[in-house]
Amino acid sequence: MSDSRLFKILYYLLDREHATAPELAAEFEVSTRTIYRDVEALSSAGIPVYAEPGRNGGIYLLQDFVLDKAILSENEKQEVLMAIQSIFATGYTGGKEILTKLSALFNVNTRNWLEVDFTCWGKNAYDNTKFEQLKTAVTQCKEIEIVYENTNSERSKRIIQPLKISYKSKEWYLKAFCTKRQDFRIFKLNRILKLELLENTFVPKPYPEPENNLSQTFPRLILLFSKEIAYRVYDEFDVTEIEYQKNGDLLVCTAMPIDTWLIGYLLSFGAQVEILEPKYLKGVLAEQAQEIYKKNKP
Repeated sequence: MSDSRLFKILYYLLDREHATAPELAAEFEVSTRTIYRDVEALSSAGIPVYAEPGRNGGIYLLQDFVLDKAILSENEKQEVLMAIQSIFATGYTGGKEILTKLSALFNVNTRNWLEVDFTCWGKNAYDNTKFEQLKTAVTQCKEIEIVYENTNSERSKRIIQPLKISYKSKEWYLKAFCTKRQDFRIFKLNRILKLELLENTFVPKPYPEPENNLSQTFPRLILLFSKEIAYRVYDEFDVTEIEYQKNGDLLVCTAMPIDTWLIGYLLSFGAQVEILEPKYLKGVLAEQAQEIYKKNKP
């Protein structure tokens, strides 16, 4: 008999409240006879688990059963507390009381050895307020009205049904259903300029999750950066995309959407970047640089 399987059965029942023997047998790849033996072993160990026969029967845990704190190792207790601490990085503060209670229950003193802050410099208060409002909207299924600036510098007001907050590639996104477009959309949190929580509630629709939803197939870019700007290259590109050159320059092969944001981003490197591919992007960048010169020439 596997002690590991007994714990897994227990966790399974805690999560779902009850299950059938065939369901557990399929889940843990054993026979139903083995499952009944496991249930008997759990019961003998003092776990209030029981089986009910009949068409609507199954294997149940007593409704008020709670796992004893001793079932977690010291390392596991620290992992639980650290997971709750990490939530504070999002600006959520509601878990501090839970953290205090669990620390006392586990008799563990949590050390503040890790700090993560996803907010932008100088925007902490606004970012935290926005995140808290979005969390409320998602968890309570409330519609929100937003003013949003897209990558084409078009500003629009729309009512959306927020479904999930996602962190991807150093940025926060909101997955939602847009009532204006009658379709699912992803909004970058930094571009939500105004946000109002509405009283209207909605029934959440499952967000379609194709593979690599936030990492669509983008055009391939090959960029050559001078060694003087290496610190930015290592800050902003994955090391697997960077090839070190003999003279210290850095060759970057990556994929990005070619839009107004990318043009502005490349211009921020000034003369420290050369576009090798795609060739046409050189001309686009040169035109933008010429426009900047015209507007700012002495």
